Amino acid sequence: MSTATMKTATTELLQRLYKNLKMGSDSIVSLLPKVKEEDAAFKSDLTMQLDGYEKYAHRVNDLLRQDGEPSEQDNLWNKMTAKVGTTMSTLMDTTLSHLADMVIQGSTMNMNDTIKLMREFENSSATESALSLSRDIIGFEEQNIERMKAYL
Repeated sequence: MSTATMKTATTELLQRLYKNLKMGSDSIVSLLPKVKEEDAAFKSDLTMQLDGYEKYAHRVNDLLRQDGEPSEQDNLWNKMTAKVGTTMSTLMDTTLSHLADMVIQGSTMNMNDTIKLMREFENSSATESALSLSRDIIGFEEQNIERMKAYL
């Protein structure tokens, strides 16, 4: 298999992972101002999840840089979509259980997208390091979902 083919599959996988991670990050950033002061533990868990998204995005960037590829830059449309979606969903309900449910839904979508990506690329020329990172992200999202269940 040629290096160019391997690079292409790896780059595509990593850029799509990056996009999903940034969407998760943007969603948490939009949600944090909706959390009430008395819900400090929940805010702490969201902040921990946000840190995780940023750390994984950094790992993706590192792998892309090793291949001489840039990460796709933040898309203003994605940020606006996350903000509008959060605003609409919290217009009538800012209860802790509703916010936790929103996070669970977002994490579930990202986990499912990552599983699909991993399966799409596991029999391709994508590198094992990119596929391993995909598995790590799936585990991260599973932990996020479990943590949020406590707030339902």
